[in-house]
Amino acid sequence: MTLHILGIDIAKNTYQLHGADSSGKEVLKKRLPRHKLAAFIANLPACTIVMESCGGANYWARVFQRSGHAVKLISPQFVKPFVKTNKNDANDALAIVEAACRPSMNFVPIKQVAQQDIQSVHRIRTRVVKNRTALINEIRGLCQEYGIVVAPGAARVKTSLCTIIADGANELTVSSRESMQGLYEELVWTEARLKALDAKIRVLCRLNENCKRILKVPGVGELTATALVAAIPDPKEFRNGRHLSAWLGLVPRQASSGDKQVLLGISKRGDRYLRTLLIHGARAVLSHHKDAANDYSRWVARKKSTLSHNKAAVALANKNARIIWSMLNTGEAFSYGIQTDAA
Repeated sequence: MTLHILGIDIAKNTYQLHGADSSGKEVLKKRLPRHKLAAFIANLPACTIVMESCGGANYWARVFQRSGHAVKLISPQFVKPFVKTNKNDANDALAIVEAACRPSMNFVPIKQVAQQDIQSVHRIRTRVVKNRTALINEIRGLCQEYGIVVAPGAARVKTSLCTIIADGANELTVSSRESMQGLYEELVWTEARLKALDAKIRVLCRLNENCKRILKVPGVGELTATALVAAIPDPKEFRNGRHLSAWLGLVPRQASSGDKQVLLGISKRGDRYLRTLLIHGARAVLSHHKDAANDYSRWVARKKSTLSHNKAAVALANKNARIIWSMLNTGEAFSYGIQTDAA
């Protein structure tokens, strides 16, 4: 048995394996429980192992790499077209091998533990922000049922709620005041939790050299810097800056045929969170832009004058993504470009 490539359909407790030789012929088909997988893979000859990029994939990739195997992760959306007939674990594992053998296939970078640590903080923060928004909406909705209108915004809701609870002239009963007090305390705790997470992100940013370098890019703050570094384990996984920008969904979709080239809105593929951070940062740059005698500022001014605000923001986010890729790939510092005597 000459095992060349091994596809693994991973799950929580049961794993389906499909191995093939260099010609694509099946040489291994096996189903294993979780506790036996690592030992089985460690005893195999060195080969290429491919898995879908899903929950637990980065962990298993690191485990298999320590056993001397080359590991690749593939996006599930690229595996689905290769599933034959009915969907089951065996066909999924076969589809992973079939997809991985395509010479034009793109693979997902494998994250290390340090990057997963940063990304975990971002995921938790995103949930806390959503919970805060839901809590504020709940407070405003309940107050409206008693004829009390509360202005939007976390700070204003928190201040208004204190006044509302203390006001004996409104229609709140003893029971409803107790409920509002509980919601107020929950909002205060949520705000404190969010501040603690922001402080942790600032610390993580200060400890990472790549984060500190890309902070110099206009529109990139601590959130964006740490999120990008966590999502991009190795910039060399991308052929160029445009490849990274396409991975983030910041390039136009196409509906072209023959000689007719049709470009639509941005593709919105990839990580929505990263794309949102880059676009929001670009909007801030456009809003506070001041003319300066350097290439970057002139480019921003030109886009601002010729495009709508949203299109200019996306164009700047695209440009920043390419700049960040170059900085991470070469180790160079950010430069605004050519300065004139008037600068």
